[in-house]
Amino acid sequence: MRADRLVSLVLLLRQRGRLSATALARELEVSTRTVLRDIEALSAAGVPVYAERGRHGGFALLPGFRTELTGLNHDEALALLVAGSRRGAQAFGLGSALASAMLKVVDALPESHRDTAAGVAERLLIDPETDLLSRRQVAEEVSDPIAAEVRRAVFAGHKLRIHYAAADQTPKWRTVDPIGLVTVRDQGYLLATRSGADRTYRLSRILAAEELAEPAQRPDRVDLDRAWQERSTRFRTGGDQVTVLVRVNPARREDLVGTALAVLAEEADADDWLRLEVTFQDSRHAEWALWQLATNAEALAPQWLRTSLRNRAAAIATRYEASS
Repeated sequence: MRADRLVSLVLLLRQRGRLSATALARELEVSTRTVLRDIEALSAAGVPVYAERGRHGGFALLPGFRTELTGLNHDEALALLVAGSRRGAQAFGLGSALASAMLKVVDALPESHRDTAAGVAERLLIDPETDLLSRRQVAEEVSDPIAAEVRRAVFAGHKLRIHYAAADQTPKWRTVDPIGLVTVRDQGYLLATRSGADRTYRLSRILAAEELAEPAQRPDRVDLDRAWQERSTRFRTGGDQVTVLVRVNPARREDLVGTALAVLAEEADADDWLRLEVTFQDSRHAEWALWQLATNAEALAPQWLRTSLRNRAAAIATRYEASS
């Protein structure tokens, strides 16, 4: 909305001083023509914004101008800034709204605390895009219109019609009763019911969404954390689970346990390795987990897993032998 953009423009000029039309357009994600129109609108409304000509010119506010935003104390603002540095808002299509809100948070501080809070926030990094091994954390893309439609249905308590592409299935239209939204490692999920049965949908797989006028059939209150835990448990204990007996280098034990559903037994083995009996979601999960450990683990049983890993290793060896 234009009113929100005008507020953001004023806050940018208050906090950063003189900015060019190009810089403002980049921050507000609009064209420079739109910025110039907004500057004219602010001037007409009595906001003391003026232009400075020249190579290093731009737009600025007269010194001492202050907006009428309510104040926050230092720790409250810092808590919001840290929370705002998380990328979960992107999963729900709220990235631009979050950026605008953070500008308002900083501006709401008393002047004596404003620079301190902003400086402290710069020294805290939450959930970076890559880990220490430079592995990129991939966030799934969800279009803003779809995310907005889903949010409206969730908050209004209306039924939602979605065109959903489940894994390895042809996309289908479904009408669901939305319960809430959850984000886990930058993956967004819609918790809902369909015909009274619990359903969980990944937002990135929703191809289209339509909020309906009909009220959703759902309880007035919900404990989302508990609902998510219950659904996670059902997911882990369902499907075609497999049990694997494996030897593992103690240095890689946590890597194995971290990917398994459960550890059923554990004991010391020869040469100081560990022997574990663990369960995985299915055969693909088991093969993937053991392959990641390379020579630091050995699947002892079942035989089909040993055969599968051997065939994969042989195929890799053949590929590189041919290349040489």
